[in-house]
Amino acid sequence: MSESYRFDLVDDFTTGTIGRPGQRTFFLQVVAGLDRITFKCEKGHVSALATSLRTVLADLPEVTTGSRSGELLVGAEEWNVGGIGLAYDEDGDRIIIQLEEMLFEEEEDEDDSATARFSITPAMAAAFCERAEDLVASGRPPCQWCGRPLDPDGHICPRMN
Repeated sequence: MSESYRFDLVDDFTTGTIGRPGQRTFFLQVVAGLDRITFKCEKGHVSALATSLRTVLADLPEVTTGSRSGELLVGAEEWNVGGIGLAYDEDGDRIIIQLEEMLFEEEEDEDDSATARFSITPAMAAAFCERAEDLVASGRPPCQWCGRPLDPDGHICPRMN
């Protein structure tokens, strides 16, 4: 079983990729004091998390962010993200994020998947969203006819004969 993590408030929460568009690997990274924990995830995780955080932020007083989410520092990832949960702590004015480990078929008989639970400020959430949205948008451009992503060497378009 993989290790679980719990931090009350982190110093930074960011996302990043390794590889070229079309072959990128996405990561989420939590920095708390001297700890830097990296989790492998999918592009859809990053996009959905940014969308969900924007929804939470829309219900809060306007957040001004003068800083950007930090750069991803590449290291070994702890585990693959399967599920992501969000909650808002009104008393502490914090957004709580819980990442759950994705279990593969051979691991499904284990009792519990690992989790990482931490909280971020609304300003950190806004900075994360800006970085995540830029990262997701920087992927492969869409085909003008079918909308599927174009590889650098083109693609087989179903709309072309």
